[in-house]
Amino acid sequence: MPAAPPTRVSFARMYVGDPQITAGQVLRTFQHDELYLFLGAAFTSVGLVSMAFAFLSRKFDAVLFWLAVFAIFYGTRLWLNAGFFRLLMPHEAFFYRLPNVANYLVPIPAFFYFAEAGFLGPSGRKIAIALTLPFLCISIGNLWLGNSLVFVYINNAIVIIMLAALTIESIRRKQVDKDFTIVRVGIMVFVAFALYDNIAGVFGRFPQKEPIGFAFFLAALGYVAAKRSLHRDQQFNDLQKELEIARRIQTSILPSAYPQSAHFHVVARYVPMTAVAGDFYDFLIANETEAGLLIADVSGHGVPAALIASMVKLAATSQRTNAADPALLLSGMNSVLCGNTQDQFVTAAYVYLDAASSTLRYSAAAHPPMMLFRAGDVIELTENGLMLAAFSFATYTTAEYALQPGDRLLLYTDGILEATNPQGEEFGSTRLHTLLKDAAHLSAEDSADRIISSLEQWSSSARNDDLTLLICDYQSNANTLQTTN
Repeated sequence: MPAAPPTRVSFARMYVGDPQITAGQVLRTFQHDELYLFLGAAFTSVGLVSMAFAFLSRKFDAVLFWLAVFAIFYGTRLWLNAGFFRLLMPHEAFFYRLPNVANYLVPIPAFFYFAEAGFLGPSGRKIAIALTLPFLCISIGNLWLGNSLVFVYINNAIVIIMLAALTIESIRRKQVDKDFTIVRVGIMVFVAFALYDNIAGVFGRFPQKEPIGFAFFLAALGYVAAKRSLHRDQQFNDLQKELEIARRIQTSILPSAYPQSAHFHVVARYVPMTAVAGDFYDFLIANETEAGLLIADVSGHGVPAALIASMVKLAATSQRTNAADPALLLSGMNSVLCGNTQDQFVTAAYVYLDAASSTLRYSAAAHPPMMLFRAGDVIELTENGLMLAAFSFATYTTAEYALQPGDRLLLYTDGILEATNPQGEEFGSTRLHTLLKDAAHLSAEDSADRIISSLEQWSSSARNDDLTLLICDYQSNANTLQTTN
């Protein structure tokens, strides 16, 4: 990070339009500077890419941001100090002073980067802030008063002292991480080249070897970044495999198709938001004259909710003897789940259907109402108690209704009602009523598919919850009942 020497005499008058400039001079100047022009473009490009990643990350990355600013400033400085660039500059004092100003500004993002990366110790940020003032002062002084060796010596002295401190701090820091070791080697190479140029600058010589060290430093960072990227990709692939196994396991706890029945035709649709979900359903009873349908929704999403859903499965299975009494079944499930769900709660609804008596019994735990489509109308059945797994003292009641031939029941999770369109409007129960009426002439399978497809179109941008529903069509058959009885 040395300051540039006073402008060389051979280039002092080589401006665009200067009659002394020949094509040969331009070519020689370009050949002399081509390495630095290439490195300047490369460093600036790396900086711009790093800047994009710093802001596009889920969380702003300060280390990447300051590295980006450092690389952009450094690359720009190489261009400004190149003799070829001086050919393009107007013959004015401001442009003559600009290269030195760039040199004095480069250390500012450099030391902020070293501070954020932890190479300046616990007080690194305070040190970087304190150093900003002298570098800004000599930059302004250079613009105002012109190029001066005094500014060069001040800049070089500060940089030498800080690079020496950086070297000592990096050596003292004990770190077993291999990536840190690689980055430290890159920094040490860069510091060695920078110290060489700055010390030489104190004696009036400007070898300009530091960019090679900076290239080595960026190469070390690039190696570590690529290595970590590959490691993250491997972790991601492993996670995807684990999620696929979890998805298969969760799918296995859901019941297969409802068995053939002369009275009940049940269809389920399960559309998780992610690989695994917190929605759950089960058929606790499935025989010729009885059906016990359970649907549940665990708070949250993903793997944690899916694990709790597995517990809901066990809790429901343990209460199978109470399947004819919805309130008793939910109360028993609540007792099993309380204190075992890590503060997550469960909403649930359970309906018991009896073809022999043409009745249904229904109870729910903070769950959306069950919908009953009958004779062209939709009736909401609500019999709610407190959510499961939250309150040990929760109690539940059972509501009993008569069943009529042609009845269609719809159980669903709140992801159905709360699906939002791009404008943030929820799907809501009114639209679900309309869908249920419009699909009355369709089979249970086609009706379920229409509801799911309508919801996916409604929230085409992104869903924010799992979608699960059960549709049960009831058809009384007197002959079958008599044979069964």
